[in-house]
Amino acid sequence: MQTLWRNAAAMLALLAGANEALADEKEAWSVFVSDHAAPTITAIDAVSGEKIGTFPVKGPATLHRSASGRAVFAVQGTAGTVTAISSGIAFDDHGDHGDIDVAAPKLTGTEIAGEKPSHFVEHGGDFAAFFDGEGVARIISEKAVLQGVSDFREVKTAAPQHGVAVAYGSHVLLSEPNREKPDELPIGIKVVDEAGAPIGDLHACPDLHGEASSGNILVFACATGLLVVTDGEGAPEITHLPYADSLPDGKSTTLIGGRGLQYFLGNYGADKVVLIDPTAENDAFRLVDLPTRRVYFTADPVRPKFAYLFTEDGQLHQLDVVTGKIANSLKLTDPYSMDGHWSDPRPRVAVAGDRIVVTDPLVGVLHLVDAASFEKAGEIAVEGKPFNIVAVGGSGQTHETE
Repeated sequence: MQTLWRNAAAMLALLAGANEALADEKEAWSVFVSDHAAPTITAIDAVSGEKIGTFPVKGPATLHRSASGRAVFAVQGTAGTVTAISSGIAFDDHGDHGDIDVAAPKLTGTEIAGEKPSHFVEHGGDFAAFFDGEGVARIISEKAVLQGVSDFREVKTAAPQHGVAVAYGSHVLLSEPNREKPDELPIGIKVVDEAGAPIGDLHACPDLHGEASSGNILVFACATGLLVVTDGEGAPEITHLPYADSLPDGKSTTLIGGRGLQYFLGNYGADKVVLIDPTAENDAFRLVDLPTRRVYFTADPVRPKFAYLFTEDGQLHQLDVVTGKIANSLKLTDPYSMDGHWSDPRPRVAVAGDRIVVTDPLVGVLHLVDAASFEKAGEIAVEGKPFNIVAVGGSGQTHETE
């Protein structure tokens, strides 16, 4: 019997070695770019620069990617719909390594319709699209999206509002409208169960606007500070983190969450951002001054200690989130003034592996920046006015088959 087990173990080792020999390492990155005016999404191979797909939608879109990178969502506020695209890039975790599968991107067939979709939030593999014109959240799983079905559930709030919803396990976090002044921002967060029944009291959050996740913490931005959401016993636990007395008057209305490092980055005035660590006993807020007004900012998921900020003078800045200081700056575009309408075409930023990609809508190009040297690394021409952008991809093993 021992001989049999030894022979079997040897055979398994031999097969494992053969599989390793057949495995090739592959890296794939794609960027999805929406046009500022045209109802079009363009997919581009970020490694070769070649266009790999064009997808007609119903209106100009804001783009979101899923945490897994398998799905991209086009939220079309003026057209009243959310359209799902399969990125074509998927990973399979094998413990000691990961496999990568690469196919052509395609529309999945999933669409979620409603009045004025705006905030779109993923948590735990579920996506919640909030429809401002109805005060309704429609929630769908990534599995359903990739299967091409519109199998969503609805959770209603008390009135139409510029609101937000987050699917949180068997609960949903819902913004509460300002009933006395319906045109103003929500006043707090309610927790409801799967049937929509409220659990506990309203968590006050005046002028609620902006949310993000980092690690196991979810936050909402309020005029008074942040609501911090963590796992509790039987229901989410929500606490209030007030802005520090050392901060000037102001508030955050846009938040992003770090990946790899747990932190949050928010706007705070036109020419400042604030780094936030909700777990810190002291100095939870660190203010960072910028050389001029801020246009856009995003976190680096590959190099966790960095975030990137684009300012109206045409510069891209590399922010070291550990020191709280700007490490590098690079002039990329002509100036994009923040005067004018909030939705005017201005650059957006995404990270595709070792490249930082910046849209330049007024000249129709994507600027590539080498993330290691922080120097220009080329351009990709895109028809129209390339505006919103997301990147998906990574590296993994592929296996030849006989």
